[in-house]
Amino acid sequence: MVSAHNNPWAKRDAWRYEGQFSRLNRFRNAFPGLGIAIVAFTAYVGFENLVLNKGKEEHGHEHEEHH
Repeated sequence: MVSAHNNPWAKRDAWRYEGQFSRLNRFRNAFPGLGIAIVAFTAYVGFENLVLNKGKEEHGHEHEEHH
């Protein structure tokens, strides 16, 4: 393996691992709307469970089958 002192291209390759091209920033930029989508989906599921299913619980006993 070539060390950084012997690698003539080390200085030119340094930009790949700093700033906007760091591993974390590349991951963040790969999915730009993921955070907003997760929040919106969580809010929708919470709304559905709290508000929309209330009506089903009140009328749920009318359609039970007895064997």
